[in-house]
Amino acid sequence: MRSLDSVFGIAGTALNAQTIRLNTTASNLANATTMAGSDADAFRAKRPVFKALISEEMTNRAFPNQGGVKVDQIVDDPTPIRSMYDPSHPMADKNGFVYLSNVNEMQEMVEMMAASRSYQNNVEVINTARQLMSRTIDITKA
Repeated sequence: MRSLDSVFGIAGTALNAQTIRLNTTASNLANATTMAGSDADAFRAKRPVFKALISEEMTNRAFPNQGGVKVDQIVDDPTPIRSMYDPSHPMADKNGFVYLSNVNEMQEMVEMMAASRSYQNNVEVINTARQLMSRTIDITKA
């Protein structure tokens, strides 16, 4: 049963990581059309950075399964901020520019689809492991 516990644990860490990935994508899409009065204040798309739990030293109470994955950090996308000349906009700087987020909506949709597929794949792993465990129990009863 220990190996099946590991399967559930590893798949669980992947589900958690993909949930965070979906949440950051949703946040990026929600802020895609925001504007700011300076480059420094403009919204920057967020990207989760995954870290594989490949050694015993990397595991802890929150992530006990070697072979799992966790979100190590969430970083700003380095894509440059876009500016637009609109001196009549209330947020325009002294030169008449407003600053748009660096969110690419098409890229975010691709990211959302990939995260969703990864999430679904890990749900299938859990369902398959559960079915195998159930069949093993049935065999031992016979």
